[in-house]
Amino acid sequence: MTDVQGRTAFITGGANGIGLGIARGLARAGARLVLADVDDEALARAKVELEPVAPVQTFRLDVRDREAYARTADAAERAQGPVSLLFNNAGVAGGAAAHRMTYELWDWGLGINLYGVVNGVQTFLPRMVERGQGGHIVNTASGAGLAATGSGALYTTAKYGVVGLSESLHGELASARIGVSVLCPGPVATDIVRRTAEMAPNAGGLRTPEQDAEAAARRERSARWLHRDGVDIDTVGEMVLSAVRAERLYILTDRFVEPLIKARTQALLDALPT
Repeated sequence: MTDVQGRTAFITGGANGIGLGIARGLARAGARLVLADVDDEALARAKVELEPVAPVQTFRLDVRDREAYARTADAAERAQGPVSLLFNNAGVAGGAAAHRMTYELWDWGLGINLYGVVNGVQTFLPRMVERGQGGHIVNTASGAGLAATGSGALYTTAKYGVVGLSESLHGELASARIGVSVLCPGPVATDIVRRTAEMAPNAGGLRTPEQDAEAAARRERSARWLHRDGVDIDTVGEMVLSAVRAERLYILTDRFVEPLIKARTQALLDALPT
């Protein structure tokens, strides 16, 4: 069992959405917080909110930038002590239809959703192992990392990668007393759709004005759905905290992908040679 009290937690995407929900849960449980995000205003708000509860340091960080990641890690540990709880949570939605994808979109989406996780692991894991004090890593994937949900090739590719990375690390790091969990949320009530639209590169100028309008309408429907049917971020934060304490590998926020997981598993079993 991993006790989070007194440990230092580094959370990417920590000022918004699921990351903020995780930060709130950890703060109440007695952890020291380091929040990294690209949203300066949200970082300032999160620090004001959380400082009365727990020690908090905030850093602007693009998780794609490996040199900046190393500098931020050094500064974070000088300020808050050794990081032994790592939450690779920063992520974006978005993309384009497969035939309208561009290399720029692939690099952007995989750079944040997959390589952002890799960069977090590569930055902090050697330090955690060398110190020999154990710890826990939580990587945020998605239900779309367990079965194709119609979220698009870019998002699904990245999230499958995060699930595979987490499953591999889970087995490898047990002897170092470092637990690993992979968070595979379904709909969560966040503003990820809006924030992604503000950040995403243009899809190569390949869409007509009518297609742009259709895409905007889809984003609006998705945003309304998340806020209407999505799990609250504080509930997700408590789920994550519970999984860290119990050292559980998988964290699912609902049963949204259950039929898709069953269908995929059966298809794989059926494909095995007799």
